[in-house]
Parts: sequence; C-alpha cells; structure tokens
Amino acid sequence: MLSPEQIRQYKDNGFLVVPNILSAQEVDDFVNYEATQDPERRNHLDNHKLDEHWTKIAKHPGIVGPIRQILNSQKPMIVQTMYLEKRPAEPGKGTALHQDSHYLPNEPDTLMACWMAMSNTDGENGGLCVVPGSHKRGLYKTHKATNSKDHQVWEMEHLMRDRTGKEWKDKFYSFEIDGLDLSTVVNLEVPKGAGVFFSSHTIHGSYGNKSPDRVRRAFATHFVAEGTWVLRADVQNVVPAI
Repeated sequence: MLSPEQIRQYKDNGFLVVPNILSAQEVDDFVNYEATQDPERRNHLDNHKLDEHWTKIAKHPGIVGPIRQILNSQKPMIVQTMYLEKRPAEPGKGTALHQDSHYLPNEPDTLMACWMAMSNTDGENGGLCVVPGSHKRGLYKTHKATNSKDHQVWEMEHLMRDRTGKEWKDKFYSFEIDGLDLSTVVNLEVPKGAGVFFSSHTIHGSYGNKSPDRVRRAFATHFVAEGTWVLRADVQNVVPAI
C-alpha cells in the first residue's frame, strides 16, 4: 500500500518511483525466461493473456495494490503489456517524449502505467525520463518525431471502435510534444526491481542506450479503471488485474 505522502507525491508530480516491488529472483526468473523466447513475440501487446510468466508480473500484488489506490478502483483492468530491452550502442532506440493517452485514447481517461525496471536503469543506458508536473496541463499538441538519431520514428493506422460499435481508422505516429522545453526533462535512476507509476498525461520517454556494456530492461503495463472504454480496437479486450 502507498502511504499518504506517496499519494501526494504522485498527484503533485504525475509519477512515483517505488523501490523493491519485485525481488531480484523474480526479475531474474522473468529475464532468463524471456532470453529463451522468440524476441518477435514482444511486438504483441497481449502476452499477459497468453503466458503465465507475463501474467505473474502484470498482476503482481506489488504493482496492482498501488494501481487500485491511485485509480480508486477495486477492479483495475489491464490494457497491454510490453517487455523492452535496449542494448548498448543502440542510439536510435529511444521513445520520443509523449503522453500515453495519445497512443491509447480512452473514455473516461483513467489510463495509467507501471514501468518496472528489470535491470538498473538511468540516463546513460536509456532509462525512463519524465517531465514532473506535466500531467496538470491536459493533453499537449504533438507532431511526428523526426529525430531518428535518438528516437524510433514510425507511422501506422489503427482501427477504432466506440461504445456503440461505430468503427473508423485513425493514423498514429511516434508522437512528440510540440515546443517541449528539454530543460524540464528529468532522467530517472530506477534500480532493478523498482517501479515507476505515472498517469496518462505525464510526459515521458527515453533515449538510446549510450552505455558501453549495460542492457536496459523494462516491463511496462498499462491499466484503466473498470468501466473505461479503450477506443483502439486491438487492445479493447481488457482483462482484470485481480
């Protein structure tokens, strides 16, 4: 359970780092298991439904407990999961700074995430960076990322569906915030087994791994409160986190 002070920090900053959520053994068991699997499988967003190793992390009580408190929901739902490895000397493998609701529009907007460090992470090896307080200003305007030296650049269409069944297609791209003051970006140092909880409006992202020999590993799970409608058809089949 999060303390009142931790809840206050989350509300003030839009994110909260919580140490020692996973034990070293829990992290190592997952990382070693994934090393035996086809890396292409990580492109899927529903491995938490198909693989008990992914389910164990996504539904870990040390993650779901704080999610329930922050969302004030007895039954948070899992939208998607990702396992992200960033190897040394991969300068273009960062994720442009963005807000998650641009990628996962939802109504009402209850989306939030837990980013679990599955290795020691920091600015040098491409760890998570955030803009404290950015969640208080709503959704920012965006443009397609163009800095391929630091970030992945892509564009695709997704099928969308509302509660009535109406369907359409929207174009998505590697979102980047218009006019972002880079001096406001903070590189987080998140040790192995710690998690970062953040809201869907908190600006965050990462840069490439510039370390000589340290792999950056992270496991990200996105949640919504029960009753929230996710508009992207490919991730509408949300499942209970408990």
